[in-house]
Amino acid sequence: MADNLPSEFDVVVIGTGLPESIIAAACARSGQRVLHVDSRNYYGGNWASFSFSGLLSWIKENQQKTDTSDDCEDWRKLILENEEVISLSKKDKTIQHVEDFCFGDQDSAEDVEEAGALPKLPIFGASGAERVAQELEKEYPPMESALPEAESQEPEKATGTKPASAMEGNDTEITSKNESCHSTALGESALELGKTEAAPSEISAQGPKKIMYSQIVREGRRFNIDLVSKLLYSRGLLIDLLIKSNVSRYAEFKNATRILAFREGKVEQVPCSRADVFNSRQLAMVEKRMLMKFLTFCLDYEQHPDEYQDYENSTFAQFLRTRKLTPSLQHFILHSIAMVSETDCSTLEGLQATKKFLQCLGRYGNTPFLFPLYGQGEIPQCFCRMCAVFGGIYCLRHSVQCLVVDKESGRCKAIVDHFGQRISANYFIVEDSYLSDSICTNVCYRQISRAVLITDQSVLNTDSEQQVSILTVPPVDLGKPAVCVIELCSSTMTCMKDTYLVHLTCPSAKTAREDLEPVVQKLFNLNTEKETENEELEKPRVLWAVYFNMRDSSGVDKNLYDGLPSNVYVCSGPDSALGNDCAVKQAETIFQEMFPTEEFCPPPPNPEDIIYDEDEIAPEESGFSNSPETKPEPSTEESSSGGSTAVKKEDNEE
Repeated sequence: MADNLPSEFDVVVIGTGLPESIIAAACARSGQRVLHVDSRNYYGGNWASFSFSGLLSWIKENQQKTDTSDDCEDWRKLILENEEVISLSKKDKTIQHVEDFCFGDQDSAEDVEEAGALPKLPIFGASGAERVAQELEKEYPPMESALPEAESQEPEKATGTKPASAMEGNDTEITSKNESCHSTALGESALELGKTEAAPSEISAQGPKKIMYSQIVREGRRFNIDLVSKLLYSRGLLIDLLIKSNVSRYAEFKNATRILAFREGKVEQVPCSRADVFNSRQLAMVEKRMLMKFLTFCLDYEQHPDEYQDYENSTFAQFLRTRKLTPSLQHFILHSIAMVSETDCSTLEGLQATKKFLQCLGRYGNTPFLFPLYGQGEIPQCFCRMCAVFGGIYCLRHSVQCLVVDKESGRCKAIVDHFGQRISANYFIVEDSYLSDSICTNVCYRQISRAVLITDQSVLNTDSEQQVSILTVPPVDLGKPAVCVIELCSSTMTCMKDTYLVHLTCPSAKTAREDLEPVVQKLFNLNTEKETENEELEKPRVLWAVYFNMRDSSGVDKNLYDGLPSNVYVCSGPDSALGNDCAVKQAETIFQEMFPTEEFCPPPPNPEDIIYDEDEIAPEESGFSNSPETKPEPSTEESSSGGSTAVKKEDNEE
């Protein structure tokens, strides 16, 4: 039980975000005794993914901002005379300006409006929607569906697990999954059934189907909504780490299928691979040659310094104007391939970004990006699972009152948790949001503006509905940040059938709604009235949306934190970049500072190489014997049955 933990560990990690989870896994893999705790009732912190009802609960929690009271009042008795304490924050201040809206059709279904789920107001609380969800679950068992064409999906839904909030917070083992968990024991048969039954309805369908809000609530477990929107570069640091450590066996990935651009008020597909360029109908033959020549130069631009050295002090946009490229090609390269700022990015930075994009092409598909099935929140959990396999102890809903510091040495000796237990360790990893205001007085945080939309169709319809798209919308005014838009389809296991999940992200200038709503209005139809203009009818309709600002604590110098002992390391939350390189670099840097002689996340041993003592041959305890043999590289197949089944087996082992 969590109120009777061992009193001594080598490393205590507070917070289950991506960098903390990577560090915990690396420490456990190197033989350290790891305690990993989080005051939240779910894994991932601001990197988490939620079901729809889970996200509504998260919205309500962040709109109310209630303080957590002390469960133990006499913990200060554990502090000795030669010790002092550093109190930790009990209130998460990383999320601000949360606003949620429902644009979907009002439901005439019985009990929906009576429960208060859909008042005709622009902003609604989560409690009403939660009550509707609970009542709908009672009224409609999971095997039933409001969507006739979705009958084939229901066997999979019946196996869905409860949200993390329903789990015991005192568990010292790693839980099988949090809110984003989906068991896919029936997934393969359900997908096959879906192919046969859905075909007639798809053929007869005329335009997007009408989605009711109660259907979104009822199918809420099919949603896995990320708090932070990112993609994985196929040759990025995170993919390399997943392959090296073999953590990739715990997850499955889908290739981003297309890169889009927003130009002259229209969304169009960007040709980025050689095949795309020569098959493109939107580029003239001369433009194709220009583009291929420039991209070939970018791949080995270091070998031709005379081509760019005169423009090292210029912006990348200015450099592109000198390369005999048409305005459309300049737009594609700047905003959709290099994905850099028009005013702030230097020529060298732009060339580096373009080269990185090109080097990642072709490894897993025709774009450089991968997306984890069931959402970005899977990745921290995968590293938590690795840590647990190697002996790490996990406690959710487990808050820490303070750090105990020795006055003489100035080093942190222990923590005191909310049960009043004093737990000693040599090193302490703390996520930034747990630090109190007194410690962060000198820190100046940036902010990220985020929006999540549920829509009824894609921003660019094609023959295939199952598209994972990334779109960069350039700013109207120079100097302001571009907005990154990631659109996910139902085959990513992040939304229900016939809907799309759209993430918008940019560095904050104002509130998230002020920053992002103009872009939403350009791309989507927000009109709930039946009578709309033809131009609006062509746009995807937004069914539901949420805006919020998230703290960006990346890049903060440790010396800016006031009074932190040398053996306490701070991990930042998510940054505004598209990839995850910042988190991986931070995790590796902190691990090497603690254990300079140890290898960072080495590959696990083969099951055949494990030698058990005497009669203690227990496959469950080894964490390997029942593991399926998987390739070291992550899968990019669309089917979710393989990878998810492997994860399920690992859960059984633990």
